[in-house]
Amino acid sequence: MSFIVILFLVAVVILLVKRLERKRSFRRLPPSSGERCEPKTPVHHRHLHIIFMAAEQDSSIFRAKLFDVLSLNSFKNSLKPGEPPLEQGWIPFLGKAIEFSQHTPGLLSSCQQKWGDIFTIHIIGKYMTFILNPLHYPFVLQHKKKLSFNEFSTMVSSKAFGHPPVNDLKIPGFSKEIHNFYHYLQGNELNILNESTMQNLQSILKKEQMWTTEWRTESMYDFCCRVMIETSYISLYGKAPNDEQKQIIELNKKFHKFDRMVRYLFAMIPIELLGNTKTIRKELINYFLGEKLDQRLNMANIIQKRKNLLEQCSHLLDHQRAAHHFTLLWASLANTVPASFWALYYLVKNPEALAAVQNEIDHVLQATGQRVGPDFNISLNKEDLDSMRMLGSAVNESLRLCSSSLIIRVAQEDFTIKLEEEEGIKLRKGDFVVFHPMTMHMDPEIYEDPEVYKYNRFVENGMEKTAFYKGGKKLRHYLMPFGCGISMCPGRHFAVSEIKMFLSLMLASFDMEIVQGEKSVGFNIASSCLGVLSPDSDVLFRYKLRQ
Repeated sequence: MSFIVILFLVAVVILLVKRLERKRSFRRLPPSSGERCEPKTPVHHRHLHIIFMAAEQDSSIFRAKLFDVLSLNSFKNSLKPGEPPLEQGWIPFLGKAIEFSQHTPGLLSSCQQKWGDIFTIHIIGKYMTFILNPLHYPFVLQHKKKLSFNEFSTMVSSKAFGHPPVNDLKIPGFSKEIHNFYHYLQGNELNILNESTMQNLQSILKKEQMWTTEWRTESMYDFCCRVMIETSYISLYGKAPNDEQKQIIELNKKFHKFDRMVRYLFAMIPIELLGNTKTIRKELINYFLGEKLDQRLNMANIIQKRKNLLEQCSHLLDHQRAAHHFTLLWASLANTVPASFWALYYLVKNPEALAAVQNEIDHVLQATGQRVGPDFNISLNKEDLDSMRMLGSAVNESLRLCSSSLIIRVAQEDFTIKLEEEEGIKLRKGDFVVFHPMTMHMDPEIYEDPEVYKYNRFVENGMEKTAFYKGGKKLRHYLMPFGCGISMCPGRHFAVSEIKMFLSLMLASFDMEIVQGEKSVGFNIASSCLGVLSPDSDVLFRYKLRQ
């Protein structure tokens, strides 16, 4: 049975259910918008485009979601003055879910042309108010109490990774303690972590036996995954007392299998409906059981502190503590791995960019009296990495192009967001407020030729460029690959440092080029709205020792 037929039957069933309800009331909308109805009680957030991808893959998953949504049976009764324009969609209850699943940027661009920078889209019973003008972001972010992130993120994380919700643990202030540990990813603690990461990265590259004067060919994404996953794992969780190369290879394979299904877990699809995903998740969690962690050497301070705190939760089972650890590893890898690939890919694909960044790295190494050799024994601290403006710009430019996330807040009450020189945005309790940074990143008013990779876009007069404008006004938020406000990624400084260290070692050591005849790599739209996009294919590149 085709997907469209299934959707038609869903619409028919929903209409029949609505007719059987004793009480019905509808929102009266402008003639061009159609009707709008909404549940009184909030529904768990779903990355809705993911649900439809899952439905195409397995109709049983879609049927499971159908029974879930049919349980919603109460509705609001009118459209309030001041609420944003609504894109209702032609399928009852499902709304614009099909368009959202097929091409999110295209749908948002169409709505923006029709309604302006603020509008609401009805998607499977939820009303998502998109705010696309970055000049409005500060007015939204100041409502920290009325617009919540924690409740949503805690629920999603718990369901996806199988750990008890942080705010349910029976230790007063546990959630606050967990967040306080993130200072171990800043300042001097970050320098300590960076130093061990640099050593581990060089050890792994040395193990790859890359030191050759003859061209050697690799699949670039596979190479980046192999190197970055092992580097992050042993830098955070330490090394085993014995050789564990076989276990790390298995970790790599299992991580990718699980990561491909995370989009469905974030969509609240029960893990039992996702084949062997539950088994794979359990096997990954087992890497972090207490007995195994106790044996590991040189564990990062942030992990040791988290481990100590979790062990104080005597009511937690060992596998539940392990699930918390696995969650942090996934968070450290899910975006860093594809971001490393895109940063390297764009540089290797653009000889001018590659030469400019190589020259900058060479200058820093010469200034510190260092030279890359077969032992991969160099040292670059955070100050060295930050001083390389061209490298930083190249990383930022690749992040601008490949990051595709939704920044979400949930309204905790009915209220109005006041905007400068505008009436404001009226919201209802349970509505979502959503930023889509990719729209900003691809705005030609902010970035000239936004679809073109320009490695030096974020450099001006030898310094980092931070002045970008829209409507003649300087933007406070102009690059948002790591979110913003309370939801900004706490590990962003470590992630960027790790990417820069990887690029510095590769560019300082090797000449690299894309194998002739290889097609350009595109974005995998299946990972849209979840963070850094993964590539839609791998690409062959070759390297040899720089002369």
